[in-house]
Amino acid sequence: MRRLKEVQKRLKEKIGEKILKDVEKGENPYIEIPLRTLNNVVYDSKTGMLTLGGKSAKRFLFNIAHAKKFTQTLMVSAFCNQLLKENLHTSLRDMFYALKRTFPNSNENTFEEENESNAVLVDLEVALDVLREQLHLNADVRGRVVGNVVIKDGRDLINWAKLGSGGWAIPSNVEDIEFKKVDADWILCVEKNAAFERLHEDKFWQKHNCILLTTQGQPARGARRLLQRLSTEFKLPVYVATDADSFGWYIYSVIKYGSISLAHVSERLGTPTAKFLGLTISDIDEFKLHNFTIKATEQDIKRAEELMNYEWFKSKDWQRELRLMVERKIKAELEALSGRGLKFMTEVYLPTKLKEKKFLD
Repeated sequence: MRRLKEVQKRLKEKIGEKILKDVEKGENPYIEIPLRTLNNVVYDSKTGMLTLGGKSAKRFLFNIAHAKKFTQTLMVSAFCNQLLKENLHTSLRDMFYALKRTFPNSNENTFEEENESNAVLVDLEVALDVLREQLHLNADVRGRVVGNVVIKDGRDLINWAKLGSGGWAIPSNVEDIEFKKVDADWILCVEKNAAFERLHEDKFWQKHNCILLTTQGQPARGARRLLQRLSTEFKLPVYVATDADSFGWYIYSVIKYGSISLAHVSERLGTPTAKFLGLTISDIDEFKLHNFTIKATEQDIKRAEELMNYEWFKSKDWQRELRLMVERKIKAELEALSGRGLKFMTEVYLPTKLKEKKFLD
C-alpha cells in the first residue's frame, strides 16, 4: 500500500499540481520528459548498467507540434490515477480502447493505434521514474519458471515445483509477489522454450538445485524483473544460456545491463551480476557441433558488428566470439546440442561448463 501511495503522490506532484501551478501563474503548461534517444543512453561502468543521460524535452500545451502529445500524456496520467485510486489492474490494450475517441468538433482521434498510447505510457514512466506495472498496467504474459520456490500471489500460495511440465507462467507484474520459500543455489535463464522443456523433463533444476527460467525469446519485463528480484533479494547467481548468434547474445546483454529502449528502468530490470553460460562459436569446436551449425545471414553479421562497437561487449572474450562469428559466418542454436544426443545438454554440456567455470562476463 505504501508503494501505491508513493506512485499516486508522484502523479499528483509531477503532473497534476505542476500543470495547475502553470495555469494559475498564467504560463504555458508543460511536462518535462527525459529523452529516450540513443545519444542520451549512457553505459555506467560502475553499476554495469545502461542509464539515461541528463537530456530532456518540454512538452507544451500551447504549441501546435506538442498539443496532441500533451493531451495524450494527461489522458494516460488520468487513466493511471484512476486505476491506482480504485486499486485496479488492466492491460495496455484495454487502456488504448478506454482512451480512444474522437475529439469534439473535429475529425482528430485521441489515439490511432495502440503503439501511440504505449509510447506515451513509457514517457510517463520516465517522467515519474516508476515502472508501468506500478501504474497498474500489464502487458502479455511471457516466460515460464520452475524450481523449489513457494510464492504468494494475491491470496494464492503457489509452489513452482508442483506445476507439472508447464511450470509457472510469469505475469507482466511481479511487483507484489511475496517469496515464502526459496530453496536454490543459483538461477539458469534460457532463451528458448525448447531448451526449457528439455531441461525441465530431465529435472536439471532438481539435480543442480537451481531455478530454471525461460524468457521465450526477447525477455519480457516481468521475466527480467523476476530475475532481478531473485538475484538481489536472495543473492542468487544468474547464468544465461542463449543461441550462439548476435541476437541471442543481445538477449543476454538486455538481461544483464538493461536495454537501450528501457534504459530508464535498468536499475529495476537489469541484473549486472549475470554471466553468460550459453553457446559460443568456440563451443562449436570444443563440443564438436560443426555438423549442426547454420549459415549466418547478412542481418546476423551486421548485428554482430554493431555489438562489437558497444562498450559493454568490449571485453577480450566477447570480442573474440563476435569476431569468430563474423569471420566464419556461422551461428548455432541451443537445439544443436541435441545433435550429440537428447540428454547431451543436461548431462554433458552445461555440467562441464559449470564445473570448469567456462562462462563469459
